[in-house]
Amino acid sequence: MKKEYFQGNRERLHGQMKENSLLVLFSGTELRKTNDEYYPFYAERNFVYLTGLSGKESVLLIWKDGQGTVGERVYILPPDKMAERWTGERIKAAQAEEISGIADVAYADAFRKDFHGMAVSGNYARLYLDLYKADSSDQNRASHFFRQKVSGEYPFLSIENANVLVRNLRTIKQPCEIEAMREAQKITRDGIVAMMKASRPGMYEYQYKAEFDYALGQHGPQGPAFPSIISAGKNNFCIHYYGYKGVAADGDMVLNEVGAWYDNLMNDVSRGWPCNGKYNERQRLLYQCALRTSNHMFDIIKPGMKMADVDKEARRFNCALLRDAGVLKNESEIGTYMWHGGAHHVGYDVHDVIRTTEVIAPGMVFCVDIGIYHEEWGIGFRLEDNCLVTEAGCENLSAITPRTIEEIEDTMQKGYR
Repeated sequence: MKKEYFQGNRERLHGQMKENSLLVLFSGTELRKTNDEYYPFYAERNFVYLTGLSGKESVLLIWKDGQGTVGERVYILPPDKMAERWTGERIKAAQAEEISGIADVAYADAFRKDFHGMAVSGNYARLYLDLYKADSSDQNRASHFFRQKVSGEYPFLSIENANVLVRNLRTIKQPCEIEAMREAQKITRDGIVAMMKASRPGMYEYQYKAEFDYALGQHGPQGPAFPSIISAGKNNFCIHYYGYKGVAADGDMVLNEVGAWYDNLMNDVSRGWPCNGKYNERQRLLYQCALRTSNHMFDIIKPGMKMADVDKEARRFNCALLRDAGVLKNESEIGTYMWHGGAHHVGYDVHDVIRTTEVIAPGMVFCVDIGIYHEEWGIGFRLEDNCLVTEAGCENLSAITPRTIEEIEDTMQKGYR
């Protein structure tokens, strides 16, 4: 993304901030794994959305005075010759400015002093921090620790949650974000097609994963957007399975939920196929139900539709098909075969943190996820595509990945390379 994109994101954020306020966002810190090893660093997504910077221990400071005048400064790690020998060159001030569009770049060790000066100046009454937690039991992050410090040392500052402001911005995707998601779809398609072509009885789940990872690696070093879910046979009945140790026996279905990213934008795509390349009668029946349900949803999704109705209608329509096929007798049994929801937003996160919304609007991107799990038949899979809401309806961004039985079987017949 160009710096104008990040500047625009911050300008829209400025408009939501109240006067006489400060905003502080942290990129995050490394999490220690063992004695002298850390887990791969993953910058806070809202920080990346507003700056384009992904380095550890960086800080964004924005201030808005009583006249509505806004200032901003970003703090980065200072040069450290010894540390850079081990972990690589740190970003320079000029580079940070070029990426983020923020002209005022300082080193991280100056942040506390700068913040103190602003906090006690008498010009600011509130502080915005990103206080999001997916669950109350989640561990505290830098913003939570800073909140504790501020509450004790600057009790006159009212603390508000910046996450609410940023998720408002992330709900509707901008044209450049949609184009990045289209590029991510192409990369994901290449990975899924590679798995389809390589598929054969006796293939281990880790070999499918290796095919996917290798295909993504041809597009750059970023790798998968999230830990890939790839399973076969009975392992398909674990919704979030990461074992990769099972083997696909002749006739088993292979399930995958995978995604790539491009310019920080992600996707989430699922396909299911028989490892031997030919759907049997029962597999064909269930897959056709999922496909017809998915196609129906892409026919009816449009602006103004309630978000809750996406999952509700997918269940209703799929239930009718499964009932007509003799799989179930009535609607009360649908939970036996559909185990999870049918829609979640996607973007800077695979389950994007966006504004809770009741009504679908143009520019939203969410998944249409139709999963069918028939334990008695030993068949479990999901068909998941990414839906871009347009002015008049919607577009299936992941339609470029084989999704009909004919497309999948044709792709698989091209065989192991």
